[in-house]
Amino acid sequence: MSNEKRQQVVALGRLGWSLRRIQEATGVRRETASSYLKAAGIPVRSPRTRRPPKPASGSTTDSAPRPKPASESTTDLPEASALERPGRAPAASSCEPYRELIELGLSRGRNAMAIWQDLVDDHGFPAGYASVRRYVAKLRGMQTPDERAVIETEPGEEAQVDYGDGPMVRHPDTGKYRRTRLFVLTLGYSRKAIRLLVFRSSSQTWAELHERAFGRLGGAPRVVVLDNLKEGVLKPDVYDATLNPLYRDVLAHYNVVAIPCRVRDPDRKGKVERSVGHAKNTPLKGLRFESLEEAQAYLDRWEERWADTRIHGTTKRQVAAMFAEEIPHLQSLPVEPFRYYEYGTRTVHLDGHVEVAGAYYHAPPGWIGRRMHVQWDESRVRLLDQQGTLQREYKRQRRGGRRALPGDEPKHTPPRIATLLAHAARAGDNIGALCEAIWRNDGEAGVRRVQGVMSLVKKHGAATLDDASAAVLELGAANYHSLRRYLERRPAAPVSLKQVDPLIRALSHYRDFITDKTQPGEPT
Repeated sequence: MSNEKRQQVVALGRLGWSLRRIQEATGVRRETASSYLKAAGIPVRSPRTRRPPKPASGSTTDSAPRPKPASESTTDLPEASALERPGRAPAASSCEPYRELIELGLSRGRNAMAIWQDLVDDHGFPAGYASVRRYVAKLRGMQTPDERAVIETEPGEEAQVDYGDGPMVRHPDTGKYRRTRLFVLTLGYSRKAIRLLVFRSSSQTWAELHERAFGRLGGAPRVVVLDNLKEGVLKPDVYDATLNPLYRDVLAHYNVVAIPCRVRDPDRKGKVERSVGHAKNTPLKGLRFESLEEAQAYLDRWEERWADTRIHGTTKRQVAAMFAEEIPHLQSLPVEPFRYYEYGTRTVHLDGHVEVAGAYYHAPPGWIGRRMHVQWDESRVRLLDQQGTLQREYKRQRRGGRRALPGDEPKHTPPRIATLLAHAARAGDNIGALCEAIWRNDGEAGVRRVQGVMSLVKKHGAATLDDASAAVLELGAANYHSLRRYLERRPAAPVSLKQVDPLIRALSHYRDFITDKTQPGEPT
């Protein structure tokens, strides 16, 4: 209702007008006018009781009383007076022609509000919601609601979130109807609700639904009250519940604090509980949809047409009007959305690394045998301690790759590596220098390559391998693959420069190597 219309109702109430007279003059229903008058502290004028009609005057010209005709018997007087009484409601309800439709809706579990909305949308029902409510009450009997406490909050302070059962929707993969999940976020001040449908839930889905809800609201509240479901709370506790790390970080990105309810205490989030029940029993009860997009569009249309324009039963005000007051008090959204990641726990191996998606990342010194929290996405891997403090962050490596910071390598060569390098040095000076270079460049991954060099000693002999190692070191390609390639293409006896040239070309991809080639006809 507009502010001018509300002021007009209040002004007429101060003049002592009756509710029926205010309705005739302004078009505002008596129930609505009564609520605004009571809110303004104006006493509502009770309807006057009609006195019984006075008997006919006894002053006649005849000396004797005239007998009353049979058609004017006393049994017909009440009916005649009732017919002459102005403004009386008709005896038959305006819902009677729609009795079958109303009974069909009740058989599907739909409430009076949903039935009235369907009658208005599909059949042009002329009467108001009160007519359907009274008619439904006669069909199924009155239900006395339980008493509930009302929690008052400031604008933009609190929102409540919960899951409920959504409608049956045909799944795109199986082609069968499947029960969806209904996510509802309700603001504590205005009772504005955001309702979203999904097929399945996970930790990331639960967090993404919050982001979508914040985006639809145009801002974020300061506090979110939630149930102890696993997507949000890993370990319920009265004083210090353990939140899901992904959910906690998403809320921290939007500067929102999560407050889980006590176990078995749904009244703490009664506003969202009522919003879930409102959607389940009014727009979605007994309906099926062919796609999730169709179901969401139907729910959004109902939200805009009916849920936002209703007068809330507790606040006695329109939800959309109160939400317009609450929007300036919501927190501004961040510029970038949250970057989602996967998470888990890993044990630090004896080599000081943890394994993530087939790659290895070095942990800080002193963590061997202990468990660390790990977060990773498409580009980064983060290692955290038990308190969630970041210890190391690396770029994502391919499967089998290794990553470590310069200060994390062991200060001394491990004994088994030192023994292996000593054997290589005894086999030959150039062999030892090559193995030392491989270990220095490749680290832990180079141990097997050093062992491969030692196996070549047994195959080709120490003298041959020492000469090959010297050639590889001279070319600047100090690695196991270049050594093997050199040995495969080495000449068996002294040869000309033209015969050595293919060998030089074979090794040229290891470094920029340029040599003078002989011209045709030039003596060797």
